[in-house]
Amino acid sequence: MAGRLTITENALAALLALAAHEVPGVVGMAPAGLKEQVVRILGRQEASEGVVVRPDPAAPGKYQADFYVVVAVGARIPTVVESLAERVGFAAKRLAGVELSQVRVHVVGVGRG
Repeated sequence: MAGRLTITENALAALLALAAHEVPGVVGMAPAGLKEQVVRILGRQEASEGVVVRPDPAAPGKYQADFYVVVAVGARIPTVVESLAERVGFAAKRLAGVELSQVRVHVVGVGRG
């Protein structure tokens, strides 16, 4: 029996955020936009906080993802960024069956975890 799997962008963002938290050196995610900042101020936190996922207009069936992260004090940022990109690419493919055409990591802060 053949079926079709559909995953929403919010569900994919939540999955990728969880994968990003597993990367050594990532101590947290930062709100990606005004809406997420307001949600955080109101005391609610989304599982997908710090991740923005959208279809890639140049590559049908693939997605682009932006991550807004806080890295650990003393962590080597290029290594953390590379590890995060690899980890979320693997998670997207293996767990959700989708490919990421582009992963952009925005380091927005440094903190203790």
